[in-house]
Amino acid sequence: MIKSVLAVVYTFGLVIFLHELGHFIICKLTGIRVDAFSFGFGPELFGRTRGATRYSLRLIPLGGYVKPAGESLEEVSGAPDEYFSKPWYIRLGVVFAGPVMNYLLAFVLFSGVILFVGEPVPSVAPVIGDLTQGYPAETAGLKPGDRVLKVDGVSVATWAAMADKIYPKIEKEVSLTYTRAGAESSVKLKTRLAPEGGKRGVIGISPGTDYVRVPVFKALDMALHNCWYFTAITVKTLASNIYHRQRPDLSGPIGIVTLVSKVAHTGFSESVILAAIISVAVGFFNLLPIPLLDGGWMLLFLFEGVFKRKVNENVMKYINGAGIAMLLSIMLFATYSDIMRIVSAHSSKKAAAEQSEVK
Repeated sequence: MIKSVLAVVYTFGLVIFLHELGHFIICKLTGIRVDAFSFGFGPELFGRTRGATRYSLRLIPLGGYVKPAGESLEEVSGAPDEYFSKPWYIRLGVVFAGPVMNYLLAFVLFSGVILFVGEPVPSVAPVIGDLTQGYPAETAGLKPGDRVLKVDGVSVATWAAMADKIYPKIEKEVSLTYTRAGAESSVKLKTRLAPEGGKRGVIGISPGTDYVRVPVFKALDMALHNCWYFTAITVKTLASNIYHRQRPDLSGPIGIVTLVSKVAHTGFSESVILAAIISVAVGFFNLLPIPLLDGGWMLLFLFEGVFKRKVNENVMKYINGAGIAMLLSIMLFATYSDIMRIVSAHSSKKAAAEQSEVK
């Protein structure tokens, strides 16, 4: 429990705080007065005012925030060090710095793991490294660390040999014999059609990870590639959902906290890699042209730069209102998806347990 809580605080705190630090740094470099810069949210535990800025540590350590002077049109007084007194391209740099910091953090975390631990490669052993929530293996009670010995009575010595026995069975029953803590057990489960469209049966398991040492420059190149890869796969998935008019599979706070807590018990390097992936996701999400997000502000500032006119206060109210509605809708949908995944997984486990009792 304590490890899970620390993992959640570390992941959310680091990713969100570094995002806000990006905004803060550019504000300071461009002469924008910062009224407040905080690590955490809620009541202030400790604070100190230096110059015009109140630095504080707050009760809920899940991120932070930065408050530039005159950051909303209602607060503008015309002082030269206010946010909206600066040219559009400076404000563009301020909002862009948040996502950039997320990608920089991801690059550093990926690089650190690859340099000090090694290049992650799938293990060749038929040992379960992770399970997909709600899939047959998870609902049947299999766990990370279980070693598969046989598939339908046929011995398998490698992950590839095991996969070759499972893939041809699309939505058919398959029997697995596995060992856990020295005890041998068997389980029967029905495969699913692979979600990516491939004509193969899957049960929702992935191999463990081995690590191979690599040179420094290769490690840096791999870290950069990872940042690009996780961005590209997000774009492709969203584009595919839109094109095929499919409901996006979003994870909200519940799903992310669950995943972080789960990974915290697999190892430190896995937790660092997950934090890097989440940092990429936060950076990418904030670049989307949605009002109130960094991407929405960037679009407005680019409009100002092209047409040489600022959006007035009344129009801004409507834009912000639309942004609030969109973000609340996304949050509610993601939370609903999280809850339904939990309910579905619980129902599947219950059904699997009842079926085992009958047999």
